[in-house]
Amino acid sequence: MKSGHRHSGIDRRTLVAGLALFPAVNTELWSSSALAQPAAPLPSWNEGPAKQAILDFVRAATDQASPKFVPPDDRVATFDQDGTLWVEQPIYTQVVYCLERVPAVAAQRPELKKREPFKTVLSGNREAIANLPLHDLEEILIATLTGMPVDDFQAEAKTWLESAKHPRWNRLYTDLTYQPMQEVLHYLRDNGFKTYIVTGGGQDFVREYAQRIYGIPPEQVVGTATGTKFGYDQHGRPFLTKEPKLLLNDNNAGKPEGIHLEIGRRPHAAFGNSTGDRQMLEYTGAGDGARLMMLVLHDDAQREYAYGPALGLPDSKVGTFTQALYDEAKNSGWTVISMKSDWKRIFSF
Repeated sequence: MKSGHRHSGIDRRTLVAGLALFPAVNTELWSSSALAQPAAPLPSWNEGPAKQAILDFVRAATDQASPKFVPPDDRVATFDQDGTLWVEQPIYTQVVYCLERVPAVAAQRPELKKREPFKTVLSGNREAIANLPLHDLEEILIATLTGMPVDDFQAEAKTWLESAKHPRWNRLYTDLTYQPMQEVLHYLRDNGFKTYIVTGGGQDFVREYAQRIYGIPPEQVVGTATGTKFGYDQHGRPFLTKEPKLLLNDNNAGKPEGIHLEIGRRPHAAFGNSTGDRQMLEYTGAGDGARLMMLVLHDDAQREYAYGPALGLPDSKVGTFTQALYDEAKNSGWTVISMKSDWKRIFSF
């Protein structure tokens, strides 16, 4: 068969003459040592104890000669999301989504316009909204995340995520994932680990984008979950409606409970950043074989945020990292990741 490509313009004589020059080329260029080497893992991490802990863990878990070898079927790693995989300040992304949905919900349910906390949200008073207590925020979340078909919720969340931007960087929230943690996800998967998100955030909300931005499929997202109700639409087609019924509060002790319920295996690695992740790390560390427990400490106000109050950092209601948690980490052999010292860069951009 004749090739459909045009003649390159290099005739046989030129090609032979060129090949004749090859022996004169330094043979070192053609040795195996000069071939392209695979990229070193975790390029956005500075050399130090945190990076080394990850490398040592993977080496021990995957080396069949290691006494801490982990069989492939048991290689499970769990990651909190907010503050561990992406930005959580000044307020959780899902809470922003819910607050911005209040006007639409109030339009459908006018009685909410005169009720708190919806009245405060509709006023647009940012200071008052920021001071809403947890109970009021929970009421807003229930009103804006339930009462609609699952398919409608997924479509609305997808549309919002395609345009909603963080006020500090003016970038999509989905752009604000931590590049060093993205590299950990890839590195673990390259070594046979299944990576799961275990989050206090809404399970359905996180499932909407987890595959796209983390490479984690929806079935590997464990989050706070509400009930659904089966029914039929006017054309007889079956659908699910999101119900205001809490099935799993996936925070604090709810994290290991959710892991058992939805994964069925104790993780060998767990990553978090706040008091809400403590029990997950404790549960992970109680097993046999190679173990890795890590906490991200936000101590870089210039490139991201600084909050604790561990080590004298500013206190925060969002992603609280107490001194007690820091002390437990040190006493238990967990690794605390310093954003400022351990990460060469925060974001891919």
